[in-house]
Amino acid sequence: MLQQDSNDDTKDVSLFDAEEETTNRPRKVKIRHPGASFFHLFFRVSAIIVYLLYELLSSSFITCMVTIILLSCDFWAVKNITGRLMVGLRWWNHVDEDGKSHWVFESRKESSQENKTVSEAESGIFWLGLVACPVLWVILAFSWLAVVIMGVVLQGANLYGYLRCKVGSRKNLTSMATLYFGKQFLRQNTGDDQTS
Repeated sequence: MLQQDSNDDTKDVSLFDAEEETTNRPRKVKIRHPGASFFHLFFRVSAIIVYLLYELLSSSFITCMVTIILLSCDFWAVKNITGRLMVGLRWWNHVDEDGKSHWVFESRKESSQENKTVSEAESGIFWLGLVACPVLWVILAFSWLAVVIMGVVLQGANLYGYLRCKVGSRKNLTSMATLYFGKQFLRQNTGDDQTS
């Protein structure tokens, strides 16, 4: 089941009805969705490589457009497939009959520690790609600024959406940060190296 953000239109919905019933997979499998893991990084890395090599490949605007197309493929794949499969998170926007825009942020509930539905290896790949690539786009902002802005906007939107899925509402994000820094402060002042 998925848990939505704590807005007034929240409800629990299921990403995969059938998958939740068959979560008794062996724990040895580290990457359960190798295709999703591959494409999660492929489109991101390909767009950066094409961007870096565009002058060697061609000095035309068409190469720049290929980069934008790869970024669009990456945005679509991460938003609609890899986030759902690799970390059990998804987000979207829907417009109701009154024309109001509603953002929906969901996260799959963990049923038990032994029956974990998210692979730690896939989660690491997902978050590494989601955080590292926007940072690279900012670093690469030396030419074709429009492509860089598109890269940052599309990948930043995915990063924001999935962070909201992971931690919930803004209140949860603030309380989580406060709790973390409070624990760090206590740990430093008491000399305790154990985490609770």
